[in-house]
Amino acid sequence: MALLSTLLLGISLLSYASAAIFDLSELSWSLKNENGSIVVPGAVPSQAHLDLLKAGVITEPLLEINDFTQRWIWMDNWTYTADLSTFFNTVQPNSSAQTLLVFYGLDTIANITFAGIPIAWVNNQFRQYVFDLTPHIPAAVASGGNLTVDFESAFWYGLNVSSRPDAEFFPGGNGVFEVPAARHYIRKQQIDFGWDWAPAFVPTGIYKPAYLVTLSNDTPSSSVSLPSTPPISPSGSSNSTDILFIEETAVDVYKLGSSFTVPPDQSADWVVNVSLALRAGASVDSPTLQLALPELNVSSEAFKIPALNGLANETVWAIVQWQVPDTIPQRWYPHNLGTPQLYNLTATLTLPTSSPSSEPHQISFTTRTGFRTIRLIQLPVPQSDVTQRGITPGDQYHFEVNGKEFWSKGSNLVPFDPFYSRITTDQVQWVLQSAVLSGQNMLRVWGGGILQPSNAATAGGVYAFYDLCDELGILAWSEFLFSDALSPINPFLLESIEPEIRENVRRLNRHPSVAQWAGGNEIEGIVISTNQSLPNGTIYLDQFVTMFQDFLHDLETSESRSVPYTDCSTTKGVLTLDPYILRFDNGTSGDIYGNSERFDYTAGDAFDYSTYPIARFVNEFGFHSMPSIYTWEQALLSPADFAFNSTVVVSREHHNPAGGLAFPNPNAPEGQAEMTFAAEQWLPVPPFLGTNSSVTSGSAEDNATFAAWCYTTQVFQALTIASEINFYRRGAGLPENNLGGIVWQLNDIWQAPSWSSIEFDGRWKVLAYAEERAYRPITIHPFWIPEAENLEVSVMSDVLGSDVQGTAQMTWYDWSGKVVLAIPPVKFTVPSLNFTAVLNQTGLDAILPPGKGVQDVWMLVNVTTDVPGGGTVTNENYFTPTSLGNVTLVDPEITVNTGYSYEFVLEAKGGVAPWTWIEHPAGTVGMFIDSYTGAPSNGFYLIPGVQKIVRFELNTALSTVQDPRPIDFVVRSLFNNTILTTGSRSGTDASVDEVLVDSESTSTSSADSMADVPARLHTFPGHGHGQVPVVPP
Repeated sequence: MALLSTLLLGISLLSYASAAIFDLSELSWSLKNENGSIVVPGAVPSQAHLDLLKAGVITEPLLEINDFTQRWIWMDNWTYTADLSTFFNTVQPNSSAQTLLVFYGLDTIANITFAGIPIAWVNNQFRQYVFDLTPHIPAAVASGGNLTVDFESAFWYGLNVSSRPDAEFFPGGNGVFEVPAARHYIRKQQIDFGWDWAPAFVPTGIYKPAYLVTLSNDTPSSSVSLPSTPPISPSGSSNSTDILFIEETAVDVYKLGSSFTVPPDQSADWVVNVSLALRAGASVDSPTLQLALPELNVSSEAFKIPALNGLANETVWAIVQWQVPDTIPQRWYPHNLGTPQLYNLTATLTLPTSSPSSEPHQISFTTRTGFRTIRLIQLPVPQSDVTQRGITPGDQYHFEVNGKEFWSKGSNLVPFDPFYSRITTDQVQWVLQSAVLSGQNMLRVWGGGILQPSNAATAGGVYAFYDLCDELGILAWSEFLFSDALSPINPFLLESIEPEIRENVRRLNRHPSVAQWAGGNEIEGIVISTNQSLPNGTIYLDQFVTMFQDFLHDLETSESRSVPYTDCSTTKGVLTLDPYILRFDNGTSGDIYGNSERFDYTAGDAFDYSTYPIARFVNEFGFHSMPSIYTWEQALLSPADFAFNSTVVVSREHHNPAGGLAFPNPNAPEGQAEMTFAAEQWLPVPPFLGTNSSVTSGSAEDNATFAAWCYTTQVFQALTIASEINFYRRGAGLPENNLGGIVWQLNDIWQAPSWSSIEFDGRWKVLAYAEERAYRPITIHPFWIPEAENLEVSVMSDVLGSDVQGTAQMTWYDWSGKVVLAIPPVKFTVPSLNFTAVLNQTGLDAILPPGKGVQDVWMLVNVTTDVPGGGTVTNENYFTPTSLGNVTLVDPEITVNTGYSYEFVLEAKGGVAPWTWIEHPAGTVGMFIDSYTGAPSNGFYLIPGVQKIVRFELNTALSTVQDPRPIDFVVRSLFNNTILTTGSRSGTDASVDEVLVDSESTSTSSADSMADVPARLHTFPGHGHGQVPVVPP
C-alpha cells in the first residue's frame, strides 16, 4: 500500500532529517526494580514486562495465569538507566548548539534525570514531552553521566494521589474492575487496570521512541525534505544539522465559515488550516510558509509567519489558512460510499539566512490528508419529518459525510495488545482490513484504551493506525480517554489533561477518517444514575458538566473546526449546541433522544425484539464467546487446561469482573454460564465433561469436546448479533429512523472469552462472517415473533440516493435437504435507507408447509439485486421456526475436495449441515472467500446438491506457517455436536466431531468410528490435539 511505501522511503531518507537526531534506542539501557534485586538490559521503546521477558526473568505475560502471577511487577517501581557517553561523543566542543530531550510517550509516572540533574516529573501517558537540556550540556559532557527515568508504580501512585486532602471521594469504588488503584486520577490507559474482558498488567516504561535533538545556531543555505509528517520519529540517528525542530503539525480542513455549531455550506471554498509548533536554534526574521497540493497543481502564496527567536526552550506557532476552491479536490468518502481520496499536502518553510547573498534555507515535508465534511447531527427532528415521514419526535443522532446521511455500520475497537510497544503495523492493518472486508464503514476507538497513532514515523507512533483508516476509507469515531468512572476536576489533574487534549486533537485533525471526538465512554449514564441514587448526587452531576460539557468541549472545539464533539459515547444528547448544554433526563416521554446500547445476557431475550432498543443509533451491543481452540493453544500449556470450565480458562473469564484483586475471579462463573445457557437454549450442544465441564483427561475426544464448545458459543454469538444488526437496519425505515449500529467488539487484547469478532492473533470468528452478510448493502432477514406466530421477511438497503430493485427467493427445506415448498420469487423495490417486506405471514398453519411441524423444516431466504454503480449484490439468510437445539439433524456426510491455491469444494451427501465451518490450521492467519463472488464466506448452511466452493486467502505477513497443508484444515457443523453428545452411531464408544480435509478428496460420514483414525498432534509437546480428524477410508 502507499502507506507502507512511504514508511520505507522515510527510513531511507533519515540523513535528511531537519536536526541532528540521536535515537535513544541506540544507548545501552538497563532496567532495575526499586531494591536492585533485579537488573536486566532494557530497551527503548519498551515496557518493563517485555524487558523482563527478554531477559528470561518471566515467561510470556499472556500465558496461563501470568496476569495473576506477575502482579508483583506492577507493585514495584522500575528505573531505566542509560550511559550517555555515546551521545556525548557526538557533541562538538564549545558548541553553541541547543539540545532538546524528546519523549513521545512515557508510561506513566516518572522522574527524569539527565547527568544527575533533575529535569522533570511527568504523570501523563498520552502526552509528548520536550525538555531543553542546553544549560546542562557543557557540564554533562565534561563529567559524563546517565539518563535516568524512574517510574513509580501506577498502582501506588493512584492510592497516594487519591489520598491527598484535596482529592475527592467517589462512591462504590468508582469503576474498579480488578486493580483498585483510583484509576480516575491517573492519566494512563484505563484498560491497564483490568476490564470485564481484559487482563490487568499495569505496564510501565518508555513505550514510544525518544530522541536527543541538537539544533544549530547557524542557518544553512540548503534545502531539506523531511521523511514524514513532523514531529518525525525516525528509526535511527542522523548526523545532519539544522536550526529547526517541528514539535507539532496540525492540519484542519473545513468549509469556509463552518464550525461545530455552523453547518458547512457544501459549495463553499475549503480552508486548509496549517499550524506548526516550531523550536529554533537561531533567530530568523521574515520566515514564510507555503502550501501546495502537487497532484492538483495548485499552491498557495508564501504566507508570512512569526519571526523565530532562537530560543529552543520556547515554542513559536506558525498558523496559516489557505482557501482552496470547492471544485478542485475530490471528496474523501468511506469506502462503501465512494472513494477515500487522499492528497499530498506539501508545506515549505523558507528561512532567510543572515547573509543577503546566500540562498534562503528551506525545510519541506509532505503529509497526507483529505477533503470531507463530517457532522454528527444531534438537532431536533424537523416537524416535517414527524408529520410527513412519521418519524418519532425528539432529537436526531446520526452522521453525515459531505452532506449525505448514511447508515453507520461497524465495530468497537480496543487496544491490540496489553503492551503498546510491541504492536506492529501488519497486525493493525489486518484488523482494519478485516473490518472493511466484513462491510464496516466505521470503527469506534473505545475511550478506555489508547489514543491511536497516525503512523510509525510520526510522533513516535510505533505502528500505523489513522493513516490506514484514511487509506482504507473507514471512519474512526474517536474518544478522549475517560471510561466507566466518575471524573475528578482537581486543578492539578486538569492542568495535565488540557495539553493532552490539545496535542492529540491537533495531531489527528489532518485525518479525514476522524468522525468525531466523544468526551469519554459510558460516563453520562453513570453520573445520571449516581445523581438519582445518592443524596449528594448533584455534586457528581455538576462535576460531569464541568468536565464533559464545558472543559473538554471547549478544548476540542477550539482546536478543530472539522470534527464534531459529543460528551459521551452513549448520551441522551443536547438541549442546544450553541451554547452546548446537555439534555440528561430533560425530555418528553415517548420521544427519542441520543443513542443507545444493549447488553442482555438472558438467553431467552436473544431474539426477543421487544428487548432491543428503539433508538436512533446503537453504539454498543454484543454477546461474548470463546476463542477457537487454535487461539487457546497460544495461551494454555497443560492438557488439563483444555476444558470449558478449567481453572485457567475460567481465570481468563473477566465477566463479570472481580471488582478487586480476588483470584480466581469469583464472578467468572456468571459469564461462563451465560454462554452455556444461551448455547443450550438455541443450539445442539456438545457434552459436558464432569459435572461442569471442568474435568478433562486431555484425550483427543475431550479436546474435541472443548473445541466444539468454543465453536458453539461462536455460532450463538453470530446468530444473536446478526439478528440485532438486521433489526437496527430495518429501523432506518421505521419511526425511530435508526441510522447506525456499532457492534461490541472488533478485536481482542488477549486470548480469552470476549465479545470480539476477530481473535487476538487475527483469526476470524463465526461472527465476522455473519457481520459481512448483515452489513452488505442489501441484506435479507427473517423477523420472527413466536408469541404472535408472525414471520416477516424483509430486505434492507443502505444504498444512498436511489431505490434498488431485485428478487427474493424463499424456500422451505426439511433437514434431509429435500425442498418441501418453494415460494414463488418475489420482485421488490427497496428505497434508500429503508426496508421492504417481501413476506408477511401470521399463524403457523399459514407459515409452515402443509403437514410439517416447527422441528421438521427450515427456510432459506436469499436475495439478488443490481445496485446502481455497485453491480450485482446477493445475500442469504436462514430461518428456523424453533430452536436448532430442538430439531433432529441428519448426518450431512460432508465431502471436501481440494484444488490449487487452497480452494475447497464442500458438499453434503446426506442431510443439511447448519453453520458449516471450515477452520484454517494453527499458525495461519487469513480468511475464506467465496470462489464465485469473492466475498468472505464461512459459517453457512450446506445443502445437499448445492456445492459450496471457498478459497483460503493467507495473510503472509502475520502467518508463522507460510505453506499450510490442506490436510490440516478442519470442517465441522452443528451436527457434530449431536454425535459428541449421543456417541457414534457406528456402534463404538468413540465419537468423531469433524471432517479433516485431505489434499485430494475426503468423503466420510461424521458418524464414522474414531477407532480407525489417528489423533493429530497438538502444538505443545506431549499434548493430544484438540481436534479429532476423519481421514479417507
